[in-house]
Amino acid sequence: MYGCELMDDGSTRGYWQYGYDGKDFLALDTERRVYYPITDQAQLSAQKWNSPEQRAGKRAKDYLEKNCIEWLKTYMEYSKKELDRKVRPRVKVSSRRSGSTMKLHCQVYRFYPRDVDVIWKKNGIDILPEDNRHVLPNSDGTYQLRATAEVTPGDGASYSCHVDHSSLDEPLIIMLDGGEHFTHYWILSAVTVSCIAIAVTVYMFWNMRRSGHTIYSALYRNASQ
Repeated sequence: MYGCELMDDGSTRGYWQYGYDGKDFLALDTERRVYYPITDQAQLSAQKWNSPEQRAGKRAKDYLEKNCIEWLKTYMEYSKKELDRKVRPRVKVSSRRSGSTMKLHCQVYRFYPRDVDVIWKKNGIDILPEDNRHVLPNSDGTYQLRATAEVTPGDGASYSCHVDHSSLDEPLIIMLDGGEHFTHYWILSAVTVSCIAIAVTVYMFWNMRRSGHTIYSALYRNASQ
Protein backbone atom coordinates (compact mmCIF):
# COMPACT_ATOMS: atom_id res chain seq x y z
CA MET A 1 0.00 0.00 0.00
CA TYR A 2 1.09 3.56 -0.56
CA GLY A 3 -0.14 7.09 -0.05
CA CYS A 4 0.83 10.73 0.11
CA GLU A 5 -0.11 13.73 2.24
CA LEU A 6 -0.21 17.45 1.51
CA MET A 7 0.31 19.67 4.56
CA ASP A 8 -1.15 23.12 5.17
CA ASP A 9 2.29 24.70 4.67
CA GLY A 10 2.63 23.04 1.24
CA SER A 11 5.08 20.36 2.33
CA THR A 12 4.46 16.73 1.39
CA ARG A 13 5.18 13.29 2.73
CA GLY A 14 4.38 9.77 1.68
CA TYR A 15 4.77 6.10 2.41
CA TRP A 16 5.06 2.89 0.42
CA GLN A 17 4.90 -0.54 2.01
CA TYR A 18 4.57 -4.13 0.88
CA GLY A 19 3.24 -7.13 2.72
CA TYR A 20 3.56 -10.84 2.24
CA ASP A 21 1.57 -13.70 3.73
CA GLY A 22 -0.35 -11.32 5.99
CA LYS A 23 2.77 -9.64 7.39
CA ASP A 24 4.80 -6.51 6.63
CA PHE A 25 7.57 -7.28 4.14
CA LEU A 26 9.25 -4.17 2.68
CA ALA A 27 8.94 -0.44 3.35
CA LEU A 28 10.27 2.66 1.62
CA ASP A 29 12.68 4.98 3.40
CA THR A 30 11.62 8.24 1.74
CA GLU A 31 14.63 10.16 3.04
CA ARG A 32 17.25 7.81 1.59
CA ARG A 33 15.01 6.67 -1.30
CA VAL A 34 15.65 3.00 -0.66
CA TYR A 35 13.57 0.05 0.48
CA TYR A 36 14.46 -1.61 3.75
CA PRO A 37 13.51 -5.17 4.73
CA ILE A 38 11.16 -5.73 7.63
CA THR A 39 11.67 -9.50 7.76
CA ASP A 40 14.70 -11.66 7.07
CA GLN A 41 12.98 -13.09 4.01
CA ALA A 42 12.90 -9.59 2.48
CA GLN A 43 16.68 -9.10 2.49
CA LEU A 44 17.24 -10.35 -1.05
CA SER A 45 14.28 -8.40 -2.44
CA ALA A 46 15.52 -5.19 -0.82
CA GLN A 47 19.01 -5.64 -2.28
CA LYS A 48 17.58 -6.25 -5.74
CA TRP A 49 15.19 -3.27 -5.65
CA ASN A 50 17.90 -0.93 -4.33
CA SER A 51 20.45 -1.97 -6.95
CA PRO A 52 21.71 0.70 -9.41
CA GLU A 53 19.93 -1.16 -12.20
CA GLN A 54 16.46 -0.88 -10.62
CA ARG A 55 16.57 2.03 -8.16
CA ALA A 56 12.97 1.22 -7.23
CA GLY A 57 13.12 3.42 -4.14
CA LYS A 58 13.97 6.55 -6.14
CA ARG A 59 11.16 5.92 -8.63
CA ALA A 60 8.69 5.37 -5.80
CA LYS A 61 9.83 8.55 -4.04
CA ASP A 62 9.45 10.59 -7.26
CA TYR A 63 5.95 9.21 -7.77
CA LEU A 64 4.88 10.09 -4.23
CA GLU A 65 6.19 13.66 -4.53
CA LYS A 66 4.80 14.40 -8.00
CA ASN A 67 2.11 12.16 -9.48
CA CYS A 68 0.53 11.21 -6.18
CA ILE A 69 0.31 14.84 -5.02
CA GLU A 70 -1.19 15.93 -8.34
CA TRP A 71 -3.89 13.27 -8.07
CA LEU A 72 -4.46 14.21 -4.44
CA LYS A 73 -5.03 17.87 -5.38
CA THR A 74 -7.49 16.80 -8.08
CA TYR A 75 -9.46 14.63 -5.65
CA MET A 76 -9.39 17.41 -3.05
CA GLU A 77 -10.93 19.79 -5.58
CA TYR A 78 -13.68 17.29 -6.36
CA SER A 79 -14.36 16.66 -2.69
CA LYS A 80 -14.38 20.40 -1.94
CA LYS A 81 -17.16 20.92 -4.48
CA GLU A 82 -19.07 18.03 -2.95
CA LEU A 83 -18.52 19.26 0.61
CA ASP A 84 -19.61 22.78 -0.33
CA ARG A 85 -22.74 21.46 -2.04
CA LYS A 86 -25.94 22.29 -0.18
CA VAL A 87 -29.49 21.39 -1.21
CA ARG A 88 -32.45 22.81 0.70
CA PRO A 89 -34.86 20.20 2.06
CA ARG A 90 -38.43 19.89 0.89
CA VAL A 91 -41.05 19.16 3.52
CA LYS A 92 -44.52 17.60 3.54
CA VAL A 93 -46.65 17.09 6.63
CA SER A 94 -49.70 14.90 7.09
CA SER A 95 -51.72 13.24 9.84
CA ARG A 96 -53.86 10.17 10.31
CA ARG A 97 -56.30 9.45 13.12
CA SER A 98 -56.52 6.03 14.70
CA GLY A 99 -59.09 5.83 17.46
CA SER A 100 -58.28 8.37 20.15
CA THR A 101 -54.74 9.04 18.87
CA MET A 102 -53.30 10.76 15.83
CA LYS A 103 -50.13 9.97 13.89
CA LEU A 104 -48.12 12.95 12.66
CA HIS A 105 -45.86 12.44 9.64
CA CYS A 106 -43.18 14.89 8.51
CA GLN A 107 -41.54 13.85 5.25
CA VAL A 108 -38.24 15.69 4.66
CA TYR A 109 -36.60 14.90 1.33
CA ARG A 110 -34.16 15.99 -1.39
CA PHE A 111 -31.67 17.54 1.07
CA TYR A 112 -27.86 17.52 1.18
CA PRO A 113 -25.64 17.05 3.16
CA ARG A 114 -26.94 14.17 5.23
CA ASP A 115 -27.15 15.72 8.71
CA VAL A 116 -30.59 17.12 9.51
CA ASP A 117 -32.62 17.80 12.65
CA VAL A 118 -36.38 17.19 12.50
CA ILE A 119 -38.77 17.52 15.43
CA TRP A 120 -42.53 17.74 15.90
CA LYS A 121 -43.92 20.33 18.31
CA LYS A 122 -47.31 20.71 19.97
CA ASN A 123 -48.09 24.30 20.91
CA GLY A 124 -44.36 25.02 20.65
CA ILE A 125 -43.31 22.14 22.93
CA ASP A 126 -41.21 19.25 21.61
CA ILE A 127 -42.98 15.94 21.05
CA LEU A 128 -40.97 12.80 21.71
CA PRO A 129 -40.53 11.16 18.27
CA GLU A 130 -40.80 7.48 17.47
CA ASP A 131 -37.51 5.58 17.37
CA ASN A 132 -37.74 4.28 13.79
CA ARG A 133 -36.21 7.35 12.14
CA HIS A 134 -33.59 6.63 9.51
CA VAL A 135 -31.94 8.93 6.98
CA LEU A 136 -32.13 7.16 3.62
CA PRO A 137 -30.23 7.97 0.39
CA ASN A 138 -31.90 8.98 -2.87
CA SER A 139 -30.70 7.99 -6.34
CA ASP A 140 -29.54 11.57 -7.04
CA GLY A 141 -27.20 11.67 -4.03
CA THR A 142 -29.57 13.57 -1.75
CA TYR A 143 -31.27 12.18 1.35
CA GLN A 144 -34.71 11.75 2.87
CA LEU A 145 -36.13 11.29 6.35
CA ARG A 146 -39.58 10.63 7.75
CA ALA A 147 -40.26 11.79 11.31
CA THR A 148 -43.36 10.35 12.98
CA ALA A 149 -44.95 11.19 16.31
CA GLU A 150 -48.11 9.95 18.03
CA VAL A 151 -50.28 12.42 19.93
CA THR A 152 -53.66 12.67 21.57
CA PRO A 153 -55.49 15.50 19.79
CA GLY A 154 -56.53 18.39 21.99
CA ASP A 155 -58.94 21.25 21.37
CA GLY A 156 -57.14 24.21 19.86
CA ALA A 157 -53.76 22.43 19.79
CA SER A 158 -51.38 23.38 16.99
CA TYR A 159 -48.80 21.01 15.54
CA SER A 160 -45.71 21.99 13.60
CA CYS A 161 -42.72 20.21 12.08
CA HIS A 162 -39.38 21.99 12.62
CA VAL A 163 -36.53 21.23 10.21
CA ASP A 164 -32.98 22.49 10.75
CA HIS A 165 -30.36 21.94 8.03
CA SER A 166 -27.04 23.51 7.05
CA SER A 167 -28.56 24.77 3.78
CA LEU A 168 -31.08 26.91 5.69
CA ASP A 169 -30.50 30.38 7.12
CA GLU A 170 -33.07 29.56 9.78
CA PRO A 171 -35.13 26.44 10.60
CA LEU A 172 -38.19 25.63 8.51
CA ILE A 173 -41.47 25.53 10.42
CA ILE A 174 -44.31 23.72 8.66
CA MET A 175 -47.69 23.93 10.37
CA LEU A 176 -50.07 21.00 10.22
CA ASP A 177 -53.40 22.25 8.87
CA GLY A 178 -56.17 20.13 10.30
CA GLY A 179 -58.38 20.93 7.31
CA GLU A 180 -55.79 20.07 4.71
CA HIS A 181 -57.33 16.74 3.78
CA PHE A 182 -60.79 18.31 3.53
CA THR A 183 -59.40 21.04 1.30
CA HIS A 184 -58.09 18.42 -1.07
CA TYR A 185 -61.47 16.70 -0.98
CA TRP A 186 -63.42 19.84 -1.82
CA ILE A 187 -61.02 20.77 -4.60
CA LEU A 188 -61.43 17.32 -6.09
CA SER A 189 -65.22 17.54 -5.74
CA ALA A 190 -65.33 20.97 -7.38
CA VAL A 191 -63.23 19.76 -10.29
CA THR A 192 -65.46 16.71 -10.71
CA VAL A 193 -68.66 18.80 -10.68
CA SER A 194 -67.15 21.26 -13.16
CA CYS A 195 -66.21 18.45 -15.54
CA ILE A 196 -69.73 17.00 -15.35
CA ALA A 197 -71.30 20.43 -15.97
CA ILE A 198 -69.08 21.02 -18.99
CA ALA A 199 -69.92 17.58 -20.39
CA VAL A 200 -73.67 18.17 -19.96
CA THR A 201 -73.44 21.61 -21.60
CA VAL A 202 -71.53 20.25 -24.58
CA TYR A 203 -74.02 17.41 -24.98
CA MET A 204 -77.04 19.75 -24.83
CA PHE A 205 -75.46 22.16 -27.32
CA TRP A 206 -74.63 19.33 -29.70
CA ASN A 207 -78.12 17.86 -29.34
CA MET A 208 -79.77 21.24 -29.97
CA ARG A 209 -77.70 21.80 -33.10
CA ARG A 210 -78.51 18.32 -34.30
CA SER A 211 -82.25 18.83 -33.65
CA GLY A 212 -82.21 22.24 -35.34
CA HIS A 213 -80.50 20.82 -38.38
CA THR A 214 -83.11 18.04 -38.60
CA ILE A 215 -86.05 20.50 -38.38
CA TYR A 216 -84.47 22.78 -40.96
CA SER A 217 -83.96 19.86 -43.32
CA ALA A 218 -87.61 18.76 -42.94
CA LEU A 219 -88.92 22.29 -43.61
CA TYR A 220 -86.69 22.58 -46.65
CA ARG A 221 -88.05 19.32 -48.07
CA ASN A 222 -91.69 20.40 -47.45
CA ALA A 223 -91.09 23.74 -49.15
CA SER A 224 -89.56 22.02 -52.14
CA GLN A 225 -92.58 19.80 -52.55
